[in-house]
Amino acid sequence: MECSELRQRKQTPGLKSDNDVVEKPQGFEDTKPRLKHGIPMQLLRSLLLATWFNCCCVIILATQLIGSPLYFINKDYYYSYMALTKQSFGLVITALTQWGCPTYVRVSGDESVRGQIHLSKDGRLKTQFSERLVLIANHQVYTDWIYLWWIAYTNQMHGRIFIILKESLKYLPIIGQGMAFYGFIFMARKWLADKPRLQHRLEKLKTQMSGSKSGSPQYDPMWLLIFPEGTNLSLNTKRRSDEYGQKQGLPPLKHELLPRSTGLLFCLQQLRGTVDWVYDCTVAYEGPSKGSYPDKYFTLRSTYLQGRPPTSVNMYWRRFAMSDIPLDDPKEFDTWLRARWTEKDELLDEYYETGRFPTALAGSIDAEDVSDVQREAASKGFVETHVRLGHWTELGRIFMVLTGVAFLCRLPKVFGLWD
Repeated sequence: MECSELRQRKQTPGLKSDNDVVEKPQGFEDTKPRLKHGIPMQLLRSLLLATWFNCCCVIILATQLIGSPLYFINKDYYYSYMALTKQSFGLVITALTQWGCPTYVRVSGDESVRGQIHLSKDGRLKTQFSERLVLIANHQVYTDWIYLWWIAYTNQMHGRIFIILKESLKYLPIIGQGMAFYGFIFMARKWLADKPRLQHRLEKLKTQMSGSKSGSPQYDPMWLLIFPEGTNLSLNTKRRSDEYGQKQGLPPLKHELLPRSTGLLFCLQQLRGTVDWVYDCTVAYEGPSKGSYPDKYFTLRSTYLQGRPPTSVNMYWRRFAMSDIPLDDPKEFDTWLRARWTEKDELLDEYYETGRFPTALAGSIDAEDVSDVQREAASKGFVETHVRLGHWTELGRIFMVLTGVAFLCRLPKVFGLWD
């Protein structure tokens, strides 16, 4: 997509509210979402949500420890087992968002993702992206990864997502150990130290499926998520980014940090031949005005404990063929990446001006018995829904292994083998 094309985009009118669909945001103003809960309710919510989340994390980690000996028995079984535990965590954060801070999402994209974004019969988002891809996105706030993991859930890939993240997260109690089992890639932001461990992890992401009968190699499903900006947007990180750009002679971006190309280039070079597509997501949060910083509005505490999620989370999707990306020349790749970020900056410029991303995408709905409002939205190039599970019974998967182990441990007593 050329920058000139972005300038020619026009605002798409919003939908009217309807009883059959989620409620529409009321306007596009620079207003901090109202505090929905006072201190007593915040404390109660904190207790309930933290208890639910921590208990689930402990159960998932216990499940991972039970299955860890599979690594020495059969690595295929081990990685499949850990993918199931990763699915469980995706279910946990989706349920936490659905129950604790209902979040309205608007998804659109350009021609490259036409036919890959739909609404299902019950109004849930369903995506049909590639099973193997590298996903890049601008990094607005700490919750970005939660919404992108939910996108993986809508594609049935929530057990096959791998995230590149900062090393300090590895030392979080329980969660850090769980992410290590997930195969997440921890970076110290020191390239000499990071390069060997990154290469080691990427080699494991090129694992071929065992038992493939086709002549060409078949690789395990994988979504690799990387934020090329390295950290989220804030007043301090934007100042440092602009200072770095000034030293390098690069113009500053309005709504993003300058992307760093070294790590992403290395990932793409290592995965070349096993991945065909790079998917790009531009994320914007409704509420902050043009030029302000979303991190002042939307923190984990305000979103989950104070009941102040974004009025809407907006996503604009594009994809690029690996064969069209200059991977053999670092300077050319750096220019290519900065050009994509310049386009994203213009996308965000349009969003802050109109309250909408462009709507080149024509979405679809997999049902006839849906409202005219939903059908109109899809025909205009975007779909709207809430972050939610398909059904609450999916959460039973989190407890399946421990329940099975407890049942097996009880069998000897049931049959009188133990006194």
